[in-house]
Amino acid sequence: MTNSANDTIESGLTLVLGGTGKTGRRVVERLEAMDVPVRMGSRAASPPFDWEDESTWAPVLRNVENVYLSYYPDLAVPGAPDAIRAFTGAAADAGVRRVVLLSGRGEPEARDCELIVEASGLAWTVVRASWFAQNFSEDYLLDPVRAGEIVLPAGEVPEPFVDADDIADVAVEALTRDGHAGEVYEVTGPRALTFAEAVAEIGRAAGREIAFVPVGADEHAAALREHGVPEDVIALLTYLFTTVLDGRNARPADGVERALGRPPRDFSEYARDAAASGIWNP
Repeated sequence: MTNSANDTIESGLTLVLGGTGKTGRRVVERLEAMDVPVRMGSRAASPPFDWEDESTWAPVLRNVENVYLSYYPDLAVPGAPDAIRAFTGAAADAGVRRVVLLSGRGEPEARDCELIVEASGLAWTVVRASWFAQNFSEDYLLDPVRAGEIVLPAGEVPEPFVDADDIADVAVEALTRDGHAGEVYEVTGPRALTFAEAVAEIGRAAGREIAFVPVGADEHAAALREHGVPEDVIALLTYLFTTVLDGRNARPADGVERALGRPPRDFSEYARDAAASGIWNP
């Protein structure tokens, strides 16, 4: 789907939840570059926003027309549907018109949250994503890449890693232009790679060998526990590796192309740019 310039929405204030996260930060940057008024939704912002404190919701929703809705840590965690139902109700009461939901591809729990958003009375767009390429450079896999060894409970199931820049581009398109209400965009990269293949591409881009070591889910969870990772995070990662990474998402989807009229960014391009930034230097 493509839009002409005269399809641009006369945008009011846009609230970006998770405005310091991998996708939210990029959404904020793009909206600000377009001179769209933006309010950050995070505990460190002013006014602050906290998913666990509903008293913080009304102040951040005041005078807001559009919302980029990303739920931390994931829509698959217990309590997410209740929080999404309460928040979208508060948003509708506050006069919000449009919401773009970042959802989880292949997660039944995320689909439950999508249905809540779809029934909210708000104009909605869903952006479904799974494994971000940036997990290797901006998240928990960064230190293992730098150390030269990535140990994960991932076998030969391929995943079409999606670039967070593509997610942000789709979200901003849906927030600022007409023609996306009621659309579900499954966003992926253009090809599927196993984790071992992705790590090999990172090694080639970084100019050094990075080992990939597959392990069992229990062994991986025990290692995370030894490093002090919270139990809820361990449970989420175990769910993603053992349930979502079962082949259900292996086929690349056309969400980026449908929303933007261009192909998605390839993992090799991501790896090349990340390596050039020096982020993976040991």
